[in-house]
Amino acid sequence: QVQLVESGGGLVQAGGSLRLSCAASGRTLSIYTMGWFRQAPGKEREFVAVISWGNAGTYYAGSVKGRFTISRDNAKNTVYLQMNSLKPEDTAAYYCAAAALKTSLGPRDYEYWGQGTQVTVSS
Repeated sequence: QVQLVESGGGLVQAGGSLRLSCAASGRTLSIYTMGWFRQAPGKEREFVAVISWGNAGTYYAGSVKGRFTISRDNAKNTVYLQMNSLKPEDTAAYYCAAAALKTSLGPRDYEYWGQGTQVTVSS
């Protein structure tokens, strides 16, 4: 099992920045990919960014590319999501997830999930 704990959410004005952290514990050697997803009220959970645990390759959703940066610190078993130039439409609960088998943009391919952290961007 892998446990994930997110932190760093909060309230920020449009144009501001936040950094989310996701600390992994447990069987972290089984992690192949880690991703960030978000879910706004009344909407489906959507992909935000993904990073390969091995070679640090990354991929972003078009809506955040150029504004968000995903990174990882293997020594600390932690993944980060640096969010800049935040917009009100970025408001959502943000979830960290880990996949053991492959890199994927689909939430169904992720076996482990954190509890989520709320990000609210005011206009």
